Amino acid sequence: MSIDGQVALVTGAGRGIGRAIALRLARDGADVALLDVHADTPAAVADEVRDLGRRAVTVTADVGDRGQVADAVDRTVAELGGLDIMVNNAGIALVGPLSEMTEEQVARIWRVNVDGVLWGIQAAAASFLARGVRGRIVNASSIAGHDGFEMLGVYSATKFAVRGLTQAAAKEYASAGITVNAYCPGVVGTDMWVEIDQRFADLTGAPKGATYEKFVGGIALGRAETPEDVAGYVSFLAGPDAAYMTGQSGLIDGGLVYR
Repeated sequence: MSIDGQVALVTGAGRGIGRAIALRLARDGADVALLDVHADTPAAVADEVRDLGRRAVTVTADVGDRGQVADAVDRTVAELGGLDIMVNNAGIALVGPLSEMTEEQVARIWRVNVDGVLWGIQAAAASFLARGVRGRIVNASSIAGHDGFEMLGVYSATKFAVRGLTQAAAKEYASAGITVNAYCPGVVGTDMWVEIDQRFADLTGAPKGATYEKFVGGIALGRAETPEDVAGYVSFLAGPDAAYMTGQSGLIDGGLVYR
């Protein structure tokens, strides 16, 4: 079953996992609003969505700003005629020992990874309720939302928090037919993991690439994850076959963390 004719809003859609999610949803029939903090990066993705025969709009917004997220949802409804799927994908990483975390670092990652998800849940749910839509909210957690990882402690805390928000929102909105789930990727070959690997190298003296290879070596399926691997699962969560699933934070990591 498809999501043909539905409208999705994807945050952090300019590159990496967000780009792959936007394109997969478009392939499966959705029109897509592409939100990113950088004004230039979503434009090429929008062209790719249009090449697939779907409509696309780009929105420049900071997910940590509640008002900007609400405005992005309103603009999506106005320009694409509705909103059925909200993917709170935007996120950033933070590598370092807990003993060295600063207030500024913690505030910044919490604002994007947790506040950004909360504002997305709020804005999407308000739009769904106002229009009587049994919508789907899909949030970005991580394997680090199931296991706390050394040198990724604060990042892990933000992803555990996303799981908590996902469970609470699922309970709060279930009576309206709105489902809320999360996806938990592992080691994905994106710019974020390039940054994580470089930071580990800087802090530990490990050769560049060694940390990435170490994590990939623990994956049962024997390869790094692609953004498209994640996007397939998100499309499932957004689609009709997941209609009876809510409050869950499913691992999509090739066999690295087991629950």
